[in-house]
Amino acid sequence: MSYIPKTLIAGETVFYRARLHWIVLLWHALAGGTLAGAGLALLIRAIAVSRESGGSPAAMITGALLALAGGAVILAGILRRNATEIAVTNKRVLIKTGFFSRKTIEIFLSKIESVVVDETFLGKSLGFGTVTVRGTGGTPERFDRIGSPLEFRRQVQAQIEGGVTQVRSA
Repeated sequence: MSYIPKTLIAGETVFYRARLHWIVLLWHALAGGTLAGAGLALLIRAIAVSRESGGSPAAMITGALLALAGGAVILAGILRRNATEIAVTNKRVLIKTGFFSRKTIEIFLSKIESVVVDETFLGKSLGFGTVTVRGTGGTPERFDRIGSPLEFRRQVQAQIEGGVTQVRSA
């Protein structure tokens, strides 16, 4: 069971769920794909050479390790994206990040001072941005590369105003 359903309080309903945008996987995919590709190329070359002349197993081991490292980098990106949960309920904004360690932010709607959205040109084009939630008397909490940040802000504002919107997920 994910974090958010376990922490709901009595009478609380989730109205909106957001996710990190797929762009968070881009660098993991590029770096992991490069490592895995280089590792597989080295491994295939080492196997071909070893069949012809009984080459060294060190190249095969290095190729296999590079391919595994590439897979691990890609897996780390997927875990990071899937380990982040963001929700707007009728009472709070909940954000949980982390897989092995956990950081949670839970701000009651009545304590939210502002929700700021920053979108770069690329972010606006692809549908992601940085959301900063500022609570009264608290420090601003910044979350990068959130998918559909304007919709997230709209949902928070709708709940603050008491307007029930339909349950949605980003």
